[in-house]
Amino acid sequence: MSRAPLVGYSSSGSEGEEEAEAEGWKSSSSAPAPRLHVPESVLRMFKEQEEQEAPPDESEKHGGRLRTFPHERGNWATHVYMPYVAEEDFQGLLQALLCCARTYVPSLSPLPEFHISLSQVVVLRYHWIAPFVQSLKERLRSVSRFICRADQVKVYTNQTKTRTFLGLEVSSGYSKLSELVSEVDKVMEEFSLATFYKDPSFHLSLAWGLGDLSEALGGQRLQELQTVDGFEDSSSFLRIPGTEVRCKSGNKFFSFPLR
Repeated sequence: MSRAPLVGYSSSGSEGEEEAEAEGWKSSSSAPAPRLHVPESVLRMFKEQEEQEAPPDESEKHGGRLRTFPHERGNWATHVYMPYVAEEDFQGLLQALLCCARTYVPSLSPLPEFHISLSQVVVLRYHWIAPFVQSLKERLRSVSRFICRADQVKVYTNQTKTRTFLGLEVSSGYSKLSELVSEVDKVMEEFSLATFYKDPSFHLSLAWGLGDLSEALGGQRLQELQTVDGFEDSSSFLRIPGTEVRCKSGNKFFSFPLR
C-alpha cells in the first residue's frame, strides 16, 4: 500500500472568507430577468481560480504579527516541520515557565501548537505545490522514526527581530533531525528556494512576544527559567517522537509518515 501524503485544510485559512454569489444579468426593463443556469463545469473553473490565491494574513487577527514578506496573488507561504502533540504534564511545565517568564515580560503568549522546524518559511506558487509535495514524499519515505529530547530553555528571535520566542532546545536526536533537514533541503534546491540555516538550533517554541525581548529574558533570568518546578520530572514528557513530517502551504496541510 502506498503511503500518500495526507492533506487537510486549516479552519483559520477560511475565516472571513465568503463564497461569491453568481449574479444574473440585469434587464433595463422593470421586470427582473430570470436567472440563467450556470453549468457545473463553469462553476468548477471559477472554484479552481479561487483556490489558486492563498488567503492573506491579517495582522490584527494574529496579535499584531506581521508577515515577513508581502502577500501577493498566487503566493503560498510554505513551511516544513515535525509536529509535537503536548501531553498534560507538558502543559503543566509550560504554565510554570510562562508564570516565571511573565514576571519579566507580561505580554508573552503561549503558542496554540508545537513543532520543530525543518525549513525556513518559503514562498511557493500555486502550481508548484503538488510537485513540491510529491518530491517531499519521495525524499522522506526512507527516513526511519526516532526519538529526540528537548529540555534546554532558550530564547530566539526571528530574522527581522520583530518577534521573540521562548523555546526548548533539542539536547538529543540532533543527527536524526539533521538527516530530515538534509532531505528537505534537497527539495528546496530543486525549486530554487532557501535551504535551512547552517548549524541550526533545533527547538520547540513554546510562547512568543512582539519585538526583540532577548535581553529581558536572557542571562540570569534564563537560568531561573531552567530551574522552574517540573523539569526534575520531565524525563518522559520532554521526549519527542519523530513519527511524521508535515508541510503547511497556505491553508493546506500535508502529512508524511516516517518509516
